[in-house]
Amino acid sequence: MHNNFFKKYYFIDKFEKSNIDKQDTKTTIIYRNYKKNYEISEIIFIKNYCKKKNLKFLISNNVKLSIQLDLDGAYLPSFNKDFCHLGYHFKKKFCLIGSAHNLQEIRIKEKQKVNKIFLSSIFKKNENYLGINKFNLISKLTNKKIIALGGVSRENIKLIALTKSTGFAGISFFK
Repeated sequence: MHNNFFKKYYFIDKFEKSNIDKQDTKTTIIYRNYKKNYEISEIIFIKNYCKKKNLKFLISNNVKLSIQLDLDGAYLPSFNKDFCHLGYHFKKKFCLIGSAHNLQEIRIKEKQKVNKIFLSSIFKKNENYLGINKFNLISKLTNKKIIALGGVSRENIKLIALTKSTGFAGISFFK
């Protein structure tokens, strides 16, 4: 299966016009920068630029701000176990995405009512490494759409077709 059939999610920590210009309309931009607080003017600028390029734009770890700025959605990292956002009113097309590394975190993301779950790490050999077989086993334990995360490259992209994944996410793949 070719990677044009997958939905793509590109994590950025700063605006780089040249990298965003390379993306097609199947790519969602997720702004996550845990080193500094969000600057509203920067988020609005990225939002407007993505809108002009017909790209969806989400920010990480701040559902309330995503709603206030009328973004396409929000991303909840695996360490976010908060449920405050369940009291918010979402627009119809608002997308809430969470990430998880194991079954316990998947269950938390289900309780947080995310639409999709990034399951990590499919290829990157770190402490959360799953590999294809474990990735498939864990992804069968939820009815949520699963997105492959971690170590996706041009060399292993075709292996995602062996999973239940409907897309993939990353950083270096998109540069």
